[in-house]
Amino acid sequence: MTATSPLLKWAALFALQAALSVAAGAFGAHALTAILDAKALGWWHTASQYLMYHALAGLLVVALFSFLSSCKRVLVLFFLGNVFFAGSLYIMALTGLTYLGAVTPIGGFCYLLAWCLLAVSLWRSPCIKSKF
Repeated sequence: MTATSPLLKWAALFALQAALSVAAGAFGAHALTAILDAKALGWWHTASQYLMYHALAGLLVVALFSFLSSCKRVLVLFFLGNVFFAGSLYIMALTGLTYLGAVTPIGGFCYLLAWCLLAVSLWRSPCIKSKF
């Protein structure tokens, strides 16, 4: 990979999402506890958790790039999952606009598709030789 590799740009985006997860988690734990009710804080916490999980998953996929045929599709799905899932929960927590809960499952579906596509890609990868 060169310094201008699009894959490194994906890695940078996922690293930024991981940093956002840490900052948002700390913000929620320290600044929002006196402002938000328990339900909204739960949304915030869930958003921060899933954002971190899937930012790390995106970085893992970047690392596995040479083994995977559909790496970019997995990265796009994890990224969109973070935007729709975590993004809608953060906005709901801050604004109380609960109708955005209809957007959250779109992100969850993106996560599920990404994980399934990752599994299929790894299973089919010619680079992985089974010893069994």
